[in-house]
Amino acid sequence: MKFLLKIFPWACLALFATEILVIMLPKKDGEFHLREFGRVPVLLNGRIQPLDSVGRNALLQIRSTGAVPLEEVPFWKFWHHPKKLKSTEWLLEVLSRPEVADTRPIFLIHHPEILSELKLEESGVERSGLRYYTFAELRPVLREIDTQSRKALEVESARQTTYQKQISKLGNALVLYRRLKNSAQPEGTTNFVQLLADYQASLPAGLAAFRARQNGEAGDDAALKRFTDYAQGFDEVAAFAYPLIIPPPDGETDRTAWSNLGVSVLGSIHSSELHPAVNYYARIATAYHQQNAAEFNRAVADYKSWLEPKFAKEVSKGRAEFYFNDIKAFLHATIIYICALLLAVGALGTFGLWPALSESLRRGAHYLIALAFVLHTFALIFRMVLEGRPPVTNLYSSAIFIGWGACGLGLVLERIYRIGLGSAVAGAAGFVTLLIAHNLSLGGDTMEMLRAVLDTNFWLATHVVTVTIGYAATFVAGGLAIAYVLLGILTPTLTTPLGKPDATGKIPGDLNIGKALGRMVYGIVCFATLFSFIGTVLGGIWADQSWGRFWGWDPKENGALLIVLWNAIILHARWGGLVKERGLMNLAIFGNIITAFSWFGVNMLGIGLHSYGFMEAGFVWLYGVFVPSQLVFIALGLLPQTWWRSFRNRTG
Repeated sequence: MKFLLKIFPWACLALFATEILVIMLPKKDGEFHLREFGRVPVLLNGRIQPLDSVGRNALLQIRSTGAVPLEEVPFWKFWHHPKKLKSTEWLLEVLSRPEVADTRPIFLIHHPEILSELKLEESGVERSGLRYYTFAELRPVLREIDTQSRKALEVESARQTTYQKQISKLGNALVLYRRLKNSAQPEGTTNFVQLLADYQASLPAGLAAFRARQNGEAGDDAALKRFTDYAQGFDEVAAFAYPLIIPPPDGETDRTAWSNLGVSVLGSIHSSELHPAVNYYARIATAYHQQNAAEFNRAVADYKSWLEPKFAKEVSKGRAEFYFNDIKAFLHATIIYICALLLAVGALGTFGLWPALSESLRRGAHYLIALAFVLHTFALIFRMVLEGRPPVTNLYSSAIFIGWGACGLGLVLERIYRIGLGSAVAGAAGFVTLLIAHNLSLGGDTMEMLRAVLDTNFWLATHVVTVTIGYAATFVAGGLAIAYVLLGILTPTLTTPLGKPDATGKIPGDLNIGKALGRMVYGIVCFATLFSFIGTVLGGIWADQSWGRFWGWDPKENGALLIVLWNAIILHARWGGLVKERGLMNLAIFGNIITAFSWFGVNMLGIGLHSYGFMEAGFVWLYGVFVPSQLVFIALGLLPQTWWRSFRNRTG
């Protein structure tokens, strides 16, 4: 038994390290070289990204998942991985086989009033209590959805009902899907190669007839009609296409002048020469529609060979971002954080009862947190390189960075006080913040271009990073305070002495877990006060340079000031003896509310110069779940000491 307990931490580490190694190893393509196609660079949202990112972000907006399940597996068959249509293959279907893509259940509708009004109760696919519909199922009610969506958008966002929010979201999802269908060829095309050949063949006679009509002369009406029919299809693509997939003709002069396929084809009317990329995309789309793997693979390889000499940087960017999407480092870090949290809680639960088991669980949790931190750091740096930016540029990246900072602080605490609390806080913070980041990613591209006022790497690397570290530290202090309250009420752990017994069997000193937690919270609040204050001052300097004033009582500025003031209040209350351990903990827990308001709440107001990450969907989670939960913990912390199991046998 002792041997098993000794190898347990190393077994946990080896298991997850092997998993990480496997996901990072290169993977082979199947019959169709879909992975190579997914690496192809395009321009969207002001940045170069691979087609895989286009498909993935579109699916997240439409379906709230990055892949389309192809089979339903019962929850108890956890060892069975259900088949999924990955983002690249789904996008390729939408681009070149829309008749198949239209049968995929990707549109999420769960509002009963919408289902009733559109008469969709008897159709769709139910997965995990949610209903998904195909485009084919929604086609008969597209006009009604569009009408209701337009009406909903006329209402101010803050005043929209749940029905109006859901119908407008559905309308936006349908528009996005239809734009994708018109991005690589005119919708309804079955042989794009032949269509391009026919279009080019119609150009001479069609243009001659058009010029004759302009000059008031008789022309070939049939030739003109044939030409205008083709041009009309490409005109729809030019007006409706989503990503810009055609690179600039001369990559040396302007590397950002990408265009969509329709604009490129119509621009060739006068020269009668198509951009080479148009022909490559035509070959790719036609080959995939005909399920000709050999021709599809050749077309993709030929396009990459043509693209790389002129656009090596863009090709490299597409390849790197595809790899980042493929390994899903943040997802795997989340899984490790969850497992580490469970082990750390187990270690705390057995602390003092079974020392051998407690130490084994604690070490296993510590090793897993260290592994997750390494993976988290790798993904954070990789993302920074992809963006060419410091770690915090929007709400999504702030969640990732706060989790990273909290995990780092947890590791430091665990090295000082080896009881599992540092690992528990790190695991909880890592899991929760990455879960928040995942939900923030449902809005689409998380690496989109910044607003002009934020487009300054120096201030993003100083003010934003510093103040975000202050957020992370304040949350860690609040997390430790919650642990203090729960351990004190539910267990006798707080009074358990720390240290090793001497020769007489006594443990020297009077330090116990409760006092250790008090020291942790106090030290971290000092750290949080310093970074919050410096970050707020740096923000004022940035504001002075950007807007000509150091302080303007903007909601975000007020939120940052509240954090500084509240942390200062905690320290002064402790220094002045106004509060002791339990009072310190309650103040730290309330700090979670203030920090969450500064981080998310002010963005939900939708006003001010800093509302770049406005996310109304988080209102319920913040004010309906998070804030009440913190108030409950504070109420528990105010219970009389005689109700606390840790102090039940003590007086006063």
